[in-house]
Amino acid sequence: MLKFFRDFFKSKFGVPFTLAFLVLIGIAFASSDVANNSTFGGIAGGDRVATVGDSKIDTSDLRAAISSAYDQARQSDPTLTMETFLASGGMDRVVDNVVRRASIAEFGREYGFRVSNRLVDSELLQIGAFRGADGNFDQQTYEGALRSANLTDSIFRNDLTQGLFVRQILLPAAYGATMPRSMASRYATLLKERRSGAIASLSSEAFAPAGDPSDKVLGAYYQENRNNYVRPERRTIRYVTFGEDAVRDLPAPTDAQIAARYERDKAQYAATENRTFTQLVVPTQALANEIAQQARSGTSLAAIAQARGLATTQFGPVTRQEAAGQSSAAVATAAFSADRGAIAAPARGPLGFYVLRVDNIDRRAGRTLAQVRGDIAQQLATEQRRAAFLNLAGEVEDEIDGGASLAELSQTLDLDIVTLEPATANGRIYGKDTTVPEFFGRVLPVVFEVDEGDPQLAEAEPGKTIMVFEVSEITPSAIAPLSEIRRNVIADWKRSEGSRLAREAADRVVKRVEDGQTLAQAVAAETASIPVQNTSLDRQALSQMQDVPGRVALFFSMAEGSVKKLEAQNSGGWYVITVTDIAVPDLTDGDAQMVDQVTVELSQAVEGEYTDQLVAAIEKDIGAERNQAAIDAVGTSLTGNSQQ
Repeated sequence: MLKFFRDFFKSKFGVPFTLAFLVLIGIAFASSDVANNSTFGGIAGGDRVATVGDSKIDTSDLRAAISSAYDQARQSDPTLTMETFLASGGMDRVVDNVVRRASIAEFGREYGFRVSNRLVDSELLQIGAFRGADGNFDQQTYEGALRSANLTDSIFRNDLTQGLFVRQILLPAAYGATMPRSMASRYATLLKERRSGAIASLSSEAFAPAGDPSDKVLGAYYQENRNNYVRPERRTIRYVTFGEDAVRDLPAPTDAQIAARYERDKAQYAATENRTFTQLVVPTQALANEIAQQARSGTSLAAIAQARGLATTQFGPVTRQEAAGQSSAAVATAAFSADRGAIAAPARGPLGFYVLRVDNIDRRAGRTLAQVRGDIAQQLATEQRRAAFLNLAGEVEDEIDGGASLAELSQTLDLDIVTLEPATANGRIYGKDTTVPEFFGRVLPVVFEVDEGDPQLAEAEPGKTIMVFEVSEITPSAIAPLSEIRRNVIADWKRSEGSRLAREAADRVVKRVEDGQTLAQAVAAETASIPVQNTSLDRQALSQMQDVPGRVALFFSMAEGSVKKLEAQNSGGWYVITVTDIAVPDLTDGDAQMVDQVTVELSQAVEGEYTDQLVAAIEKDIGAERNQAAIDAVGTSLTGNSQQ
């Protein structure tokens, strides 16, 4: 919905909203030094990088957040280095998000917003990764996940709390923001703009020399462009994988274990009532009462919301206690007092006044030990197998720490070693159009850091498969000798010369057009064959293009009657572009749907503007100050310690 939110959710502190376990674990590993007061790069872990009201953000928080964002970026680009990430603005984006988050939370506390422990608990209940085999929140699973992520309960709950402040403060600020249709119509008119002109393509091939260069010329070109012929570092990887099937001969759960588990989880086998709702939240009691009365008269909540520029959401299935935690006790009481299909009495919650329709009621009777015995036995067996698998993984890790080789481990586990062909850091098999197995994407950065013959243990498939791998051979990155790539260098020289000559020709063509010739007449004076494409496009067609070519983008930025040239990518030649006519027709009745779409898109931009203005005002009110020297020092320490 909002660019700020999208960026916000990608940060370490956006975890409570994504509610995705894999993201949490990835961030958590990067954030394992949040509470560490040791020093790094000459900066004390407690040195502040920013002050937000009475709160301070120290270097360890910022360092963890940057590491998290960097790790996420490397998932899509394994060759990304920390230096490149920071140079591209990664540091500034992370600092802005961390400071904004802290400012919003501080503002909420100062002006009476509340995030209760019950509300935090309700958020925990919604995270699927913390649920047991029965689908309900499981304390042991939750604690195990935090331990594996090097997080504490207090740190994770604090992140949830901060996120809930953001939800309470920012969402209402942009709620129902719309762009007036009359204003949106002016923007929609621009989509009908149609441009006519022509594009001439002066390819490098059309102007490239026919013969090969002399050895002297070729050698000089090779020396000037040596960096274009660097062969990447290649590594040969050997590995084995194993999962829970490696664990054999486990005893079945005993009657005593089954009975103890039933007694422990007795609450989940009690009678339950879950409800699903359609909800609409509005700012005032009067409006809520009016909408409720209208809905009881037969109009659907969705239709009522749409007519007022609002939208309904689905809520549930939830128990009464969960509903109270996610909204308020008053909302839960009203929601669970209405019959199926009825409109509940409007009630006040944290975001405004809630109008709910009861879509479904699921009542379930309690279950006895005899009824759930099989399920509990299966659950215990699964947990025992899982525990045994983790113990096996721990034993393998201990053997690696003790100096065991991959060959020795493969014999112990009775597994065959798989050897891959030499691979590059981006996961491609060198010299081929194939890649390493998909699960290696998570560990490629490590593959290109370890020494030869140094076994490593990692997850091949998170939570399911363990991998032990080693690098058996390393071929360093180096510039390819001219003798081995002579034909490629000759082709590149011809393309480069062709591009140079094509530019000279493009300059001549542009001059002729400026002197009054048409583009077709101007290119006809050249000896090379130059195709000319007459072009007529409107902005709607432009907006539907997945990847807009540079020549088309330039075509839509030029003035009527102008001519420009543009270089093609990879020394491919040059384009000469002319715009002969620009027409902007008036809107008609048939354009109503287009105007509606533009109104929706611009309304989202208005929401973003409201949010950005509120955040800026909050930072000013709270008094957010950045310590640029400490921020720069964190960046220096990260790049100084990076071995990418």
